Amino acid sequence: MTKPKLRIGLIGTGFMGKTHVFGFASAPRVFDLPYDLELHTVADITPEAAAKAAAAFGFANATADWRRIIEDPDIDVVDITAPNALHKEMALAAIKAGKHVYCEKPLAPLAQDAYEMALAAEAAGVKTQVGFNYLCNPMLALARDMIAGGELGEIRGYRGIHCEDYMADANGPFTFRHDPAGGGALADIGSHALATAEFLCGPITRVMGDCVTMISSRPDGKGGTREVVTDDVGRAFLRFANGATGSIEGNWIATGRKMQHDFEIYGTKGALAFSQEHFNVLNFFSAADAKGRQGFRRIEAGPDHAPYGLFCVAPGHQLGFNDLKAIEVAGYVNAIAGKAAEPFNFRKGLRIQTLVETIQSSSRDQRWLDVA
Repeated sequence: MTKPKLRIGLIGTGFMGKTHVFGFASAPRVFDLPYDLELHTVADITPEAAAKAAAAFGFANATADWRRIIEDPDIDVVDITAPNALHKEMALAAIKAGKHVYCEKPLAPLAQDAYEMALAAEAAGVKTQVGFNYLCNPMLALARDMIAGGELGEIRGYRGIHCEDYMADANGPFTFRHDPAGGGALADIGSHALATAEFLCGPITRVMGDCVTMISSRPDGKGGTREVVTDDVGRAFLRFANGATGSIEGNWIATGRKMQHDFEIYGTKGALAFSQEHFNVLNFFSAADAKGRQGFRRIEAGPDHAPYGLFCVAPGHQLGFNDLKAIEVAGYVNAIAGKAAEPFNFRKGLRIQTLVETIQSSSRDQRWLDVA
């Protein structure tokens, strides 16, 4: 039977734009989606860049004006992978036009902006998604199921970290990620650590933040330098609603680290340890094991951990980063069709930005703060 079409308009063709395209291309071939996905129009900063992206990614149309995507009545979903400061304007315009919106994280530079976006989407009845595809890993779903099932007992402690080194070079240029409005390591990658912490352990209720700028100026691309006031390292102590305590760190000057999105969880009956650098493996310690036989056991991802089996029938062959994006796309498309709840909508994106800003405020005030 012929499926209805869901026509996609993509704004931005950088690293994340390309990753979203991989998700749109793979998801219909892995999952039985309720729609056929059509790559309709792509927008970039110049006509030449847009045309090049359309040819490379398989879009039927290209434009240098993102508003044409908003105005086109044939487009159903507006996908925003433009710089963070542009998310609000683009998303609100798309929502006003009655389109579903898929936005890469962070949802907006400020929590107030994210709040306006969430309210607008809810009032319009459109479906939204924020790009937190690390949460789509079957190993994270397994970890959450083990915690909910009591296999770790009462959760006592959590440690989360997201470290990379793409800003470690002090001679690297000032970018939009250094912009004071919502920039910095905590917002950029610490947001992933926060999303994972709440995905696994539930709501964070109190924070004590410490945000540090290690590189105080960067080349401005014009022969001079520009002051940096955003954090290179953002850390926080955490208190969870379930009584557990913990910490997170977002660090983009961690020399040698490419993707250390890791966590450890300690309970009265056992513990879990995970690293994104080996994200097809979850390590589990059970206190019930016999003395002399105890140790972390390796749980290898395989077809028993849905939806791994839709990608590969053999265990240990491993999913990749772009496969997680395909899982994210599939969840969002099912939500648009009314077959499932939105996996990570604008309201959840607002939650992460609220946590980020509360930690930043705590760091400035040097005191514990409750999370609103």
